[in-house]
Amino acid sequence: MFHLPSTETLMDSTTATAELGWTVHPPSGWEEVSGYDENMNTIRTYQVCNVFESSQNNWLRTKYIHRRGAHRIHVEMKFSVRDCSSIPNVPGSCKETFNLYYFESDVDSATKTFPSWMENPWMKVDTIAADESFSQVDLGGRVMKINTEVRSFGPVSRNGFYLAFQDYGGCMSLIAVRVFYRKCPRVIQNGAVFQETLSGAESTSLVAARGTCIANAEEVDVPIKLYCNGDGEWLVPIGRCMCRAGYESVENGTVCRGCPSGTFKASQGDEGCVHCPINSRTTSEGATNCVCRNGYYRADADPVDMPCTTIPSAPQAVISSVNETSLMLEWSPPRDLGGREDLVYNIICKSCGAGRGACTRCGDNVQFAPRQLGLTEPRVYISELLAHTQYTFEIQAVNGVTDQSPFSPHFASVNITTNQAAPSAVSIMHQVSRTVDSITLSWSQPDQPNGVILDYELQYYEKDLSELNSTTVKSPTNTVAVQNLKAGTIYVFQVRARTVAGYGRYSGKMYFQTMTEAEYQTSVQEKLPLIIGSSAAGLVFLIAVVVIGIVCSRRRGFERADSEYTDKLQHYTSGHMTPGMKIYIDPFTYEDPNEAVREFAKEIDISCVKIEQVIGAGEFGEVCSGHLKLPGKREIFVAIKTLKSGYTEKQRRDFLSEASIMGQFDHPNVIHLEGVVTKSSPVMIITEFMENGSLDSFLRQNDGQFTVIQLVGMLRGIAAGMKYLADMNYVHRDLAARNILVNSNLVCKVSDFGLSRFLEDDTSDPTYTSALGGKIPIRWTAPEAIQYRKFTSASDVWSYGIVMWEVMSYGERPYWDMTNQDVINAIEQDYRLPPPMDCPNALHQLMLDCWQKDRNHRPKFGQIVNTLDKMIRNPNSLKAMAPLSSGDILRVGVTLAGHQKKILNSIQVMRAQMNQIQSVEV
Repeated sequence: MFHLPSTETLMDSTTATAELGWTVHPPSGWEEVSGYDENMNTIRTYQVCNVFESSQNNWLRTKYIHRRGAHRIHVEMKFSVRDCSSIPNVPGSCKETFNLYYFESDVDSATKTFPSWMENPWMKVDTIAADESFSQVDLGGRVMKINTEVRSFGPVSRNGFYLAFQDYGGCMSLIAVRVFYRKCPRVIQNGAVFQETLSGAESTSLVAARGTCIANAEEVDVPIKLYCNGDGEWLVPIGRCMCRAGYESVENGTVCRGCPSGTFKASQGDEGCVHCPINSRTTSEGATNCVCRNGYYRADADPVDMPCTTIPSAPQAVISSVNETSLMLEWSPPRDLGGREDLVYNIICKSCGAGRGACTRCGDNVQFAPRQLGLTEPRVYISELLAHTQYTFEIQAVNGVTDQSPFSPHFASVNITTNQAAPSAVSIMHQVSRTVDSITLSWSQPDQPNGVILDYELQYYEKDLSELNSTTVKSPTNTVAVQNLKAGTIYVFQVRARTVAGYGRYSGKMYFQTMTEAEYQTSVQEKLPLIIGSSAAGLVFLIAVVVIGIVCSRRRGFERADSEYTDKLQHYTSGHMTPGMKIYIDPFTYEDPNEAVREFAKEIDISCVKIEQVIGAGEFGEVCSGHLKLPGKREIFVAIKTLKSGYTEKQRRDFLSEASIMGQFDHPNVIHLEGVVTKSSPVMIITEFMENGSLDSFLRQNDGQFTVIQLVGMLRGIAAGMKYLADMNYVHRDLAARNILVNSNLVCKVSDFGLSRFLEDDTSDPTYTSALGGKIPIRWTAPEAIQYRKFTSASDVWSYGIVMWEVMSYGERPYWDMTNQDVINAIEQDYRLPPPMDCPNALHQLMLDCWQKDRNHRPKFGQIVNTLDKMIRNPNSLKAMAPLSSGDILRVGVTLAGHQKKILNSIQVMRAQMNQIQSVEV
């Protein structure tokens, strides 16, 4: 609802019933006469026409005008001007304009000589020119063309003021003068009352008016305000008042009335009360909810206007089909769904063994397709069961209110016995060594051998050839050396195991490459200095051995450890080669980086973005919060990064490169890009809003407030996000708790994808320390990345271990206040961070696994996710605390003495441990 502005008149010459009596100077200048307005009403006017006299300076001063609290004054002037060209023999000094002045005073003190008739002390408002002048004359007199002009001035602060009109050589008539100020009228808007408010002192001034909520209404979000602009118009309000829960808005939003009996209103708002839904009731007035009747419930996520519902009956007509160690279960839906549509099924697997003992829950090895819990279809495929084993399967029917019911879910059960089966597939192969014509491989036993493994069959062929050209090799062990291969060639390998039940499935395809001649020669040259330098006394003998070794190795295959050539080998799993698999594309590989932005980031119109608050500063500009409303979609809360003005084209490309990276990702644990604004100013990157900010500061603010399971859940989310990024071949380089964002549901999401690209340019943040000419976050970075700038997913795993330590210590700084060089030295001497206080042993062991010096020995992110999932499913595994060394006990003890003292003592303990390591080595 909008209201027209109102004005308050301070002076109006048209209302005068007698002479105006304004002061003129000189007396021969302005003359007061009776005239007519445009409606031919008689009015008092002033006119002057001394155009044939030179050096005219005619002043006309109004009487004293009280401002009545106004800060800005508006003057409406109606006047007519004679066209100088229509006056015969008029001199060149003739004017068609006049000047408007004002003079402030606390009292009516003007005289014929004060204030002086000159621009100073008078304040000039403007030179007034006519839009139209008149020139025609008939027997009835002049045909006037009346002009209307409005000028304003301010701020005014004295009790009142005078106006003055200066003519300096024109022929004109001042027909009417109205002096007024503007104000915004009293209104009731958005459930609040706003009193009459004067406009500001400047034309662009906004005067804030605080609203008062009507009875039984409450402010929403922020204090409710309206702004009165210089024209006396109310602008769009900020905030609003809404009827509180149990009250509805009536009488055009001016009254909040309590809900009648049998109706309710759950939350504040302008909507009306509604009748209680089915299976619920209320008898009191002003009710905020309706209570479910006995035996009926609402889920936590159910809206309050949804009928109360109950749990479903059991599934019907279960059919089982056993095939060796696999099982297909199918069933019919329950007869009664409980009045809901969110029915799903859970499968409970119990292994009953060969005897008559109690059944136990199945292990993690049993596989369910599509899943074990939350099935939406009445069927499931179960595999990886043990051979010749009895199982019981319970099929639970659950819906959204099952957890609300005090009774267990209804279920149907079926008993089955598995048959003899071939072994399961081998999960992964490892390269032991390679030469120019051979590769030695090993693999682990199948997860489900289903009997004694008799032997293995290895199948291989050149990557560029068909599988029809494959060769097979049998091995009684899980290691085999494949000979007579081509130099520098990629081969595809698959292996399967055999028991008395026959062969199992082949493993996934693994790709390994033989050495090239150049690599082979390099390996020999690298070994010669080591062999020669080992003993000066046996120099000739050693050279002979090397020469003989070279000759023999060309024939038999010179096997060597893989560690020196790990970076050069091409290891491809079948998962990475799947058609349609999305792989990360570096936007800096584009000849035109703007093309990457257009391809990976959605362009958003600036009108859809509303910036509301600055919440921080980024590398390129401000970081704000606000709302995004796309056409056809609901409004969402977003974070907005802006590019500061005056940017270079390189800064713009670097700023938008993060959007080009982020736009390629789509995972619940990776920050989501909503889009970019590049066609308007400022340039923006818009992402989902994370209410709790960065993980490190969030943990420090909530020290000790979470359970171990909650912390492990956060770590699991971070690991899942990193697994997704690693699967896309993206290396983060700067994984740390400060670069993890947390939303209101404690979901952690990986963020900050642009920083690693610009580490070399960062000189302000002490976190990033120079190494080999670049800037690296030493405390979070793997040794090989610090020393050789070798960043891989394995180095991200090392960083993830540090993040685990940060989480379990509630945001404590890794390595406390040790210098970066001390940290590098300590890690080189195999020192690793001790477990944080109350950290479970299983979690600290996982940290140590992530900090393996050999990056090939560190777990993959997929393995980390599986490990954390097992911990979450088996909370008892988190009860064993990591044992504390004497140094750790000291570190825990000094916590009571204060954070600063704890850090210093902990560093002393760490350095003592380092000295012990050095003493042992000596």
